[in-house]
Amino acid sequence: MTLWTHSMEKANNVTEFIFLGLSQNPQVRAVCFLVFSLSYTIILLGNSLIMLTVFLGNLFKSPMYFFLYFLSFVDICYSSVTVPKLISDLLVETKTISYGGCMLQVFGLHFFGCTEIFILTVMAYDRYVAICKPLHYMTIMDRQKCNKMVLGTWVGGFLHSIIQVALVVQLPFCGPNEIDHYFCDVHPVLKLACTDTYVVGVVVTANSGTITLGSFVILLISYTVILVSLRKQSAEGRRKALSTCGSHIAVVIIFFGPCTFMYMRPDTTFSEDKMVSVFYTIITPMLNPLIYTLRNAEVKNAMRKLCRRKVIWEDTGK
Repeated sequence: MTLWTHSMEKANNVTEFIFLGLSQNPQVRAVCFLVFSLSYTIILLGNSLIMLTVFLGNLFKSPMYFFLYFLSFVDICYSSVTVPKLISDLLVETKTISYGGCMLQVFGLHFFGCTEIFILTVMAYDRYVAICKPLHYMTIMDRQKCNKMVLGTWVGGFLHSIIQVALVVQLPFCGPNEIDHYFCDVHPVLKLACTDTYVVGVVVTANSGTITLGSFVILLISYTVILVSLRKQSAEGRRKALSTCGSHIAVVIIFFGPCTFMYMRPDTTFSEDKMVSVFYTIITPMLNPLIYTLRNAEVKNAMRKLCRRKVIWEDTGK
C-alpha cells in the first residue's frame, strides 16, 4: 500500500492516460466496432459453452478436459481485460483511462496471459503422459496433482504480473500522457515515464521473455517427443492422438507467435504492435473454442448430448 501511495504521489502530474486507439478514421472505427463486438460475443458464448459442456457432460474426470475448462475460463477473463474497453472507445473521440485503471489493466493482462501460458504448458505435459506413458496416466495425473498444477498456473501468473506492475508504479509520469495503443501494456507505458527506464525495461523483458521462451521451448520438446513416440502406436491410435495434439499445437502457434514478437525483444514499440496485439487478445480466445470443438469428437459428442437433454427438458415441460 505504501508503494502504491508513493507511486501515485510521484505520478500526480498524470492522473489519466489517453489511448490513440487502432484508428482515427470514423469508417474504420465503425467496422472495427462491429467486428470486435461480434468477436467478443463469440469469445463469451464459445468459451462458456465449453465450460458448460465439461461441467454438465461429466468430463471433469478427464485431466485434459479439466484443464480445458480452466483454459476457457482464463480466455474469457483475458479478453475481458481489454476488449470491452476497446469496443466502448471505438464510439468516442477521446479515449481515456485513469492511472489506477491503467495499472489494473497491466496487472490483468499479464496475470491472465501468463496463466494461459502455464495452462497450455500443463496441457502439453498431460498429452505427453497420456501418449507416452498410457499405463501410468491416471496415477501420474490424478485429481490431486491436477488441482496442484492448476493452482500453480494461477500463482505463477500472479507472481509474474505483480512484478511487472511493481516495476511500473514506481516510475514518475509528468506528461505527455498519450499511449499509442488501445490498452495499457508495460512497453507503451514505459515510454511516457519522465525518467530513464533502461534498467526497468531490461527487467521487464527478462521477466516476460523468460516465461514466454521457456514455456515455448518446453512445449516444442513435449510435442516433438509425442510425435516421435506416435510411430509405435497403431494407425487408429495415431489418428486420435494427432487429432488431439493438432488442436493443441494450433493454439500454441497462434498464441505464442504474437507473444514472442511482443515480449521477446528490448524495450521498444513498433507501429505493428497494435495489430499483433489483436491476435493474442481477441483472435486466440475466439478461435480456441472452435479449434478444440471442431477437432475433438468427445467434446462434440458431449455437446450433442447436452442439446438432446435440452430438447427432452423442453418436451417434458410441454
